[in-house]
Amino acid sequence: MSTTDISQATVDRPELRQAIEEIVESGFLGMTLRVHDQRGEWVDSAGAAELGGTAMPPVDGHVRIGSNTKTFTATLVLQLVAEGRIALDAPVVGYLPEFALDARITVRMLLQHTSGVFNFTGEVYPDGSVVQGIAIPFGTTGKEWVDNRFRTYRPEELVELALSRPARFEPGTDWSYSNTNYVLARLLIERVTGASLAAEMQRLILGPLGLSGTVVPDTSPELPEPHAHAYYRYEDAAESKTVDVTRYNPSWVCTGGDMISTTRDLHTFISALNSGKLLPAELLADMRTARPTGISNMEYGLGVFVVTLAGGGTVISHNGGTVGSAALMYSTFDGSATLTATLNYVDDAELSLAATFPDAQQRLVATVFGEQAE
Repeated sequence: MSTTDISQATVDRPELRQAIEEIVESGFLGMTLRVHDQRGEWVDSAGAAELGGTAMPPVDGHVRIGSNTKTFTATLVLQLVAEGRIALDAPVVGYLPEFALDARITVRMLLQHTSGVFNFTGEVYPDGSVVQGIAIPFGTTGKEWVDNRFRTYRPEELVELALSRPARFEPGTDWSYSNTNYVLARLLIERVTGASLAAEMQRLILGPLGLSGTVVPDTSPELPEPHAHAYYRYEDAAESKTVDVTRYNPSWVCTGGDMISTTRDLHTFISALNSGKLLPAELLADMRTARPTGISNMEYGLGVFVVTLAGGGTVISHNGGTVGSAALMYSTFDGSATLTATLNYVDDAELSLAATFPDAQQRLVATVFGEQAE
């Protein structure tokens, strides 16, 4: 039985309902999907909000949005560029001299992941070698993360750890996704404004757009109601254990992926961003000017992916996966059509759903945008 709010579902979309049911059946616990396009608004959910439960995820529930946080943060930095408080091509060390940053690293390089700075959550190199960072829920540090999931990390601590490791490449010479870039972006925002990231996010994005369901949590482990639940499975003394990790201190990932939102707020944000309501045209163009990533059909701008569809059209996107939950965010270039979705599931150290997650995205994007995005 569907949980659709009939007042929101302006048209029957059986193909969307089928897509989310198939995704849940592929291994996810629950899913919510919101679509806005020329046919109207459609929102629904499938699966379960909790292990062993029968209630579906709330259609406007709160979720940890993971790396979608980066799009909010990049937008905020660019808004401060528009205010004349940050120069996009200025060396970051000029703003944050307390860190031993390579003087060639610019603000633009942080936002585009071309700084070469080590990723504090760990690096996997092309030859398969791994250099560990902090304890994270994946790989060999899973149990350690579970046992310490309410620990507080300060952003400076994460940056210092990253800078104690060798850079991945010379600044500006390559692309590699690094959460450290966005922790530095947070510290940059707070340095030039003298205010907290949460306060600046409220002033420039959340307040103006009325995003009442979006939270910058800092160190708080709480997830506002209503919400689905997230789980983590790990091995302890040869015994498999599954724990509810809906609550944890998100400071371990910081601005790399700590924000909380809803599918409604994500739609409002990405539509406003791409329709020009948040940034001057020149800076929006900068944001969407992308460079190759080595990922098929995906290039990266400043806090956004530019995704090429099978038929040659393009959409603006980011996605985010954190422990036991994920969020998807897609928009046409003019913001007139959007797809936002959330997933809750049982995560594990082996990332067992890692292959299923991109399959879920591709299926939904093809269903919603077809060949008509541009």
